[in-house]
Amino acid sequence: MTGQIGLSQRQKAAVIVRVLLDDKEMGGLDQLDSDSQTLLAQEMVGMEVIDLQTRDAVITEFCDRLESVGVTFPGNLDGTLALLGKRLSDVSSDRLRQRAAITGQADPWPRLCILPHDALIKLANSESVELVALMMSKLPVEAASAVFVALPRDRARVVAQAMSMTSGVTPPALKRVGLVLLQAAETQPKPAIAIPAADRMGAILNFATADLRDDVLGMLDERDAEFAAGVRKAIFIFAHIPTRLEPRDVPRLTREVDQATLVRALAAPQEADSAAADFILSNLSQRMAETLREAREALGNPRPKDIEDSMTEVVAAIRRLEETNQLILKLPQDDA
Repeated sequence: MTGQIGLSQRQKAAVIVRVLLDDKEMGGLDQLDSDSQTLLAQEMVGMEVIDLQTRDAVITEFCDRLESVGVTFPGNLDGTLALLGKRLSDVSSDRLRQRAAITGQADPWPRLCILPHDALIKLANSESVELVALMMSKLPVEAASAVFVALPRDRARVVAQAMSMTSGVTPPALKRVGLVLLQAAETQPKPAIAIPAADRMGAILNFATADLRDDVLGMLDERDAEFAAGVRKAIFIFAHIPTRLEPRDVPRLTREVDQATLVRALAAPQEADSAAADFILSNLSQRMAETLREAREALGNPRPKDIEDSMTEVVAAIRRLEETNQLILKLPQDDA
């Protein structure tokens, strides 16, 4: 048997954990970091039998130390932010996470993965091919796709080839790469207005009437074709639903929109809008689709403004679902 005097602090911790494991209501050890979990398990592997007197002495020492504690702190960023909760502003929380990632105190990849596509594209064009290949391997598929298609064709080929060599990278090396990329991203000039002008104009035109939208786009085509192309890519209207919305997300959309609004939108007479209506109906259950068709027929001839307002509400619902990560819109086609 192992005597009390021979126990190290880690072994005493192992004894306490072993005693607590008999309690079915004990919380998991997942609150410990991986290094602490590993050390604890290693200590337990090397221990066999602890006598009753030693066990009681360790428990008494543990309880005495608990009673002498006045206040505790989480000891890490995530725990501290959880403790402060809403008392800390979102700006301050984000700044703390950013500082921790840049200094190597936290995993840099979560911050890299939420960078705007424009920032990621700049990194992909300026950093070494090997680093870019690792970045593409870690980014969410949607972001990686947006970055990849924006690369010059020659560079895209080289990056694709380099991705074949990413499987052997170690976690420490991957963290160092993420740190280098994040530090590079932080040195990029920050625009005073975060949302690109074309995206903002596109978002505004999403809710404009069709004649106003066409008039503005026509003017932009004449005066600034490049800006107009960017605005067109940012626009998402009812007619784009078949090419941008996944069929599996249609039922979710119909639950988000009031049925009367949806029926009016499905009554759109224009060819492109009618195709979008057919797409929605074809991706619903037969019973639901038939109910909506009957309601559309009973509607008669609604006013064009009511139809357009309803289509706008459907588009707004899709945007809400996208913003809350309940669906992901497909990238617009180049010729859209």
